[in-house]
Amino acid sequence: MFGTKRSVRVADNIRREIAILLLREVRDPRIRNVTLTGAHVTGDLKQAKVFYSVIGDETVIRNAQAGLDSAKGFIKRQIGQRIELRYMPEILFVYDPSLEYGSNMDRILQNIHREEKTA
Repeated sequence: MFGTKRSVRVADNIRREIAILLLREVRDPRIRNVTLTGAHVTGDLKQAKVFYSVIGDETVIRNAQAGLDSAKGFIKRQIGQRIELRYMPEILFVYDPSLEYGSNMDRILQNIHREEKTA
């Protein structure tokens, strides 16, 4: 695992709190289908990369990124109130294509399975 135990613990707490905020408090329809896949906080706790995934074309991904960036100030304030840290890390949302990749692989495997049945 990357980072110190503290940075890993802070990253996990930030990811969990952002997931709760996105689910319960952020009303932006652009982030409706966003799934948080992970988080990484630098060792000095100054920057938090929060990885997200969304299934869709390039437009859906761009809209999700815009929605997350738009909510970033609100999210940062809320997390600052919920997690006791001296300094709140700068939050960067980074697209993670792993869900899309997994979905494509699943579709390919289903096609192969169908072809095997008909052959």
